[in-house]
Amino acid sequence: MTTLLNRSLLNEAERQATDAATQSPVTVLQIGEGNFLRGFFDWMVHRSKEQGLFEGSIALTQPRPKGRAKIEAIAAQDGLYTLVTRGIENGERVSVKETIGVFSAVFDPYSDWGRLAAIAESASLRFVVSNTTEAGLVYQAEPLIEGAPIQSFPGKIAWLLHRRYLSLGGTPESGLIFLPCELLERNGDELRRCVLRYCEDWALPDAFQQWVVEHNRFLNSLVDRIVTGYPDQEQAESWFAEWSYEDRLLDTAEPYHLWAIEAEPELEKELPFRQAGCNVHFVPDLLPYQQRKVRVLNAAHTLMTPLALLRGFDYVREVMEHPRFGAFVREAVEQEIMPTIPLPQEELRAYAGTVFERFLNPFINHRLHDIAMNSLSKFKARLLPSLLAYAERGEEVPARLVEAFAGLLRYYRITRVDDGFVGSTLGGRTYEVRDDAASLEKIAAIWSSADQRPLNETVAQLLALTEIWGCDLTQAGGLGSQVAASMQVLEGEIAR
Repeated sequence: MTTLLNRSLLNEAERQATDAATQSPVTVLQIGEGNFLRGFFDWMVHRSKEQGLFEGSIALTQPRPKGRAKIEAIAAQDGLYTLVTRGIENGERVSVKETIGVFSAVFDPYSDWGRLAAIAESASLRFVVSNTTEAGLVYQAEPLIEGAPIQSFPGKIAWLLHRRYLSLGGTPESGLIFLPCELLERNGDELRRCVLRYCEDWALPDAFQQWVVEHNRFLNSLVDRIVTGYPDQEQAESWFAEWSYEDRLLDTAEPYHLWAIEAEPELEKELPFRQAGCNVHFVPDLLPYQQRKVRVLNAAHTLMTPLALLRGFDYVREVMEHPRFGAFVREAVEQEIMPTIPLPQEELRAYAGTVFERFLNPFINHRLHDIAMNSLSKFKARLLPSLLAYAERGEEVPARLVEAFAGLLRYYRITRVDDGFVGSTLGGRTYEVRDDAASLEKIAAIWSSADQRPLNETVAQLLALTEIWGCDLTQAGGLGSQVAASMQVLEGEIAR
């Protein structure tokens, strides 16, 4: 039986580095014990501390009561875990193993609320980083009861700030910097909005609320890294045999990572991640980074997914490795999507290259069925702007974008079954479509009578659903006839 990872298994250099981290004052409160932050933010802190660039340590806690088991598991391993970074980088396969030890405190706030209060009142605390998912960064009305844990994440922050204000006197320098990593646009703004709403609910003093606004910073940021977590059991056991220890917190991630933070470059002095070699950018405006991710990476996913599922593919990597369909995705991005994005084309080409490498990662099985969820709103945000850019200039929409739209509408050729909606691939295999129920009802109703009229009439009805697309797409030149023709070609693949 292998030994569980703990401090005694470290070599002398690792032990000294870990001890230095755990004995340092708490400068970061991390709310989020999951795979992502451990393979993203904590790894960056580890890299920075290795190079002597980062002072302080992290106090780790979870946002929800059900996270207690993971917190206890981390504590049982002396706050240590292994991160394996593997994938393709600059055309080469890479695999790097690191032992991460950056936590000086690991605790469950629901059973030790006083511990969180002590950290809130600590003068050394400077940053709060979080990843509570989009569902966690929301306002949920709840009372403020002395000594009782606050359930919501933003509510905890409002309470924490009030404790800090009372303890440290509301000085300007006692304000904190918040770094929310939730996948929510303008996540810092949303956290501040929720916090201030709790302040109003709980009738906290105006002077305190003014201090929150003037001396605390809620930074908007965009994060990008696929952190795949615990590998399959066979791979885990193989590594444990090689390493001579077991790690129940084993984490895996792809090499690519990006963190764009809307703040002044001078903040690099306190968060020296870029100096440590991490792809972190302090920028005046997140919009270009958001546009690039949504209109290239996310658009490529949405472009390929309905077409690939209809043809029987299961994973992103399968599509990209296919000589025909992999080329289709690359050419659509480079020749049809990128020219419509108002960003430097050379920069977009370099970014697209990293995206295609990530899609080919041999260690990641990214299921197309998961990506397909809510494809209507995804198409509207990710691909429709490119499509309309051509139509608005009076130009014919390029063939690959048309085929992608035809694939989307064919994927949504659905019927209601019990409480859900199902479609069928070109080969006749059924699948469940997961999307907004009202939209699915409208689409299913149109398709239900499609056999009684020409295909171009059905397509016209689908394109006229302004509540889905935000506009009447039948007005976009000859788009309807293009899509109908492309869909007929697609259906013809059944015979191939």
